[in-house]
Amino acid sequence: MNSKKSTELPQVLDQIDLKILEILRKDGRATFAEIAGQLKVSPGMIRQRYNRLVDQGYLKVVAITNPVHRGLKTMALIGVRTDGNQMLKVAEKIGKLKEVVYLVVVSGRYDLMLEVFCRDHEDLLNFV
Repeated sequence: MNSKKSTELPQVLDQIDLKILEILRKDGRATFAEIAGQLKVSPGMIRQRYNRLVDQGYLKVVAITNPVHRGLKTMALIGVRTDGNQMLKVAEKIGKLKEVVYLVVVSGRYDLMLEVFCRDHEDLLNFV
């Protein structure tokens, strides 16, 4: 499933490409044969389009783990204020912390919002 990024400009997506993306968004484990059956095309066509969608950056395959199963039972949403000139540098550093599962730049009261998972409240307090 790993593929090298293409240097080509992304092509405009047609209806079949959009349907492939929608099916995979709902069930990332759908097989090429299952997708082909739903769209009434060949599995080879789906494989080809899938590879192109990955190469052009429209599709990225990732694993999403369940933090609770990994012993991380305390979740928190944390707002962070930074100097506007340093915001992206701060975001990059925070994003590398193992507890951070989601990080977004926002406007309003905070500059960054992050979602973190920790083992327990003590671990969370140490993180903060």
